Amino acid sequence: MLHIRRILIFLFCLAAIPSTAQRLKTNKKLLRTVAQSQRTAAAQYKLLMRQLPLDRFPVTYYEKTDKLVTSGSEPWVGGFYPGALFYLYEGTKDTALFNEALRKLGPMEKEQFNKTTHDLGFMMYCSFGNAKRIAPRPEYDQVLINSAKSLCTRFSEKVGCIRSWDSDAARFMVIIDNMVNLELLFAATRLTGDSTYYKVAVTHANTTMQHHFRPDYSAHHLVIYNPATGAVSKKQTVQGASDSSAWSRGQAWGLYGYTVMYRETKDKKYLDQANHIAQFILQHPNLPADKIPYWDFNAPGIPNVPRDVSAGAVICSALFELARYADRPTAKTYFKAAESMLKAMCSPAYLAAAGTNGGLLLLHGVGNHPRNADIDVPLIYADYYFTEAMRRYQQW
Repeated sequence: MLHIRRILIFLFCLAAIPSTAQRLKTNKKLLRTVAQSQRTAAAQYKLLMRQLPLDRFPVTYYEKTDKLVTSGSEPWVGGFYPGALFYLYEGTKDTALFNEALRKLGPMEKEQFNKTTHDLGFMMYCSFGNAKRIAPRPEYDQVLINSAKSLCTRFSEKVGCIRSWDSDAARFMVIIDNMVNLELLFAATRLTGDSTYYKVAVTHANTTMQHHFRPDYSAHHLVIYNPATGAVSKKQTVQGASDSSAWSRGQAWGLYGYTVMYRETKDKKYLDQANHIAQFILQHPNLPADKIPYWDFNAPGIPNVPRDVSAGAVICSALFELARYADRPTAKTYFKAAESMLKAMCSPAYLAAAGTNGGLLLLHGVGNHPRNADIDVPLIYADYYFTEAMRRYQQW
């Protein structure tokens, strides 16, 4: 009995110790701004939903030609629109947003069997994962499990990674973006009890940590492996300024991915990696004062180059989560930086006025600068991580 009492006292004392999240205080004015931004976003997406047939999903908007660019369910961006709707519904309780999100799950459902893409985490976890979190249904579980099975067909034991893109057989391509698709695999292990998915995620993260990162913890965009031996053949970029540069959204994907890895495994090496990436970003001399990065940290012509709000939104959301795991001084740095980014994104400098921007939320995204594609335009994935960042701030 005495032993049990001691355990109970210990647990009570442990529960009384405030977490980092409890000790860091939100700003009341910024909370009000976020709430107003969610209402603006809700009005925007109601404008957007009236323009979308059932089987079409928003990608971007070209103001000069007043053209809303849409896609089917098969590209990597398909899950972001329903996912953002779910986040906005949580913030506003507007059931029209929830119903639109549910409506868009229908045409997404078939992608659970799509084995031609490495982006099933983006596609299916951002959509069905959020649906399960908010209003669980058994059918969502099976969709997530089947999606994880499809993703795992792209995993190579020899390379230790999930393949990006379907290139020629002699090149096994892996991009840093893949780190954000691993969250789906952890969900599948929780749902099934099968550790296979967990092991694939861990192996991919370990291989990426070994080969994608430079000594300063910036990441290459693309690493090409020899599929027969697993050896690295080449390190380069596709969307960055050069093979040696730090493409901003790539750094954001790495930060977000390793933060998730620590959450799911509690392995300190992933927390260390996330901290190193965060410090590279936040201490970089080319990071602007509002902390919304240029499209590449080493882009020629800085400061007269485009910002990429999509990279900013991903970094902001990741920092709000990483602040929960870091020691208090570091957590405070992350939290304050994320607040600065969120304040900027909620301002007229980045948040479109209601009735403009084709119904999308944020201004000044960069899709693929080297290909001169989607530069200084809204991007649906920027919207998604912005809505996630707003909810994460409110949840503090």
